[in-house]
Amino acid sequence: MSLSAKTIKQKALETGFTKVGIVRAEVLTDEREHLGLWLEKDFHGQMSWMAREPEKRSDPRLLLPDAKSIIVVALNYFTDHKHADDSKKGKISRYAWGDDYHDVLREKLNALLSWIKSENAETQGKICVDTAPFMDKAWAVRAGLGWLGKHTNLITTEVGSWVFIGSLLVNIELDYDTETVEDHCGTCTACLDACPTDAIVEPYVVDSRKCISYATIELRDATLLSDIASNLNGWLYGCDICQDVCPWNRFETQTNESRFEPRGDETSLDLAAVTSMEHDEYVERFRGSAIKRAKLSGLKRNASALNPDYALGKK
Repeated sequence: MSLSAKTIKQKALETGFTKVGIVRAEVLTDEREHLGLWLEKDFHGQMSWMAREPEKRSDPRLLLPDAKSIIVVALNYFTDHKHADDSKKGKISRYAWGDDYHDVLREKLNALLSWIKSENAETQGKICVDTAPFMDKAWAVRAGLGWLGKHTNLITTEVGSWVFIGSLLVNIELDYDTETVEDHCGTCTACLDACPTDAIVEPYVVDSRKCISYATIELRDATLLSDIASNLNGWLYGCDICQDVCPWNRFETQTNESRFEPRGDETSLDLAAVTSMEHDEYVERFRGSAIKRAKLSGLKRNASALNPDYALGKK
């Protein structure tokens, strides 16, 4: 079998990815300008890494000097479960119910890269899964996987927005996808209207400083801003409101990846248990989970904001 874009895509789907596209590795000029304007407004908050190495973010050849192609994949993570309707529990964002997606995507991309190398020993590659200075969503749009919704998440016509994005930079020329997906958001403003903190300041622009997900995961302050704390709507870690209301998620389908099923059947965490949790228990409980991103101090802060009584040990 000759190594071609078609065979690589077939192998990617066999590896378990939901969608795959391949594009030329080149500079993202318009996207870099958009990122620069976003950073100038301090919409990234405390995420200082977003402002570092802007050249690398816009030019993949600075990550892999001989990069010629980018294989972009999407992986459906939707599982058919609901949050617990219990004021004594704090809701977890759907993406963090199961195993850490970084590990799952990296494992699958490693398998894909190994296969490509077995077909072409001269292949060099670099895997990017959300941690490298790489504009994942921009490349997914270019590769024709979907469009960027007004909530700034990638939306696919097949399974909605419950997808993780990963990319594989390789030093081989391939046939490239040239068609992108039309923006189907139209006049819909469901995500803007539903956001309780008005974090989507205009279509396609999110001010992270107002975002519940940012506040409960990335923010390192000892307390949450009052506008955030009073509008958590039960969210302990992350927030899915803008995706929950998106009409395109009527196409959501159950993922084939069992590792995205809720750990211990938990979609929410007991607030009292969080506030009394010791460090060793935290490390063991969230080993291999994206929830560790918030750190124990952050989870306790969030639990306190949801119900101050728990922080005081009254319940």
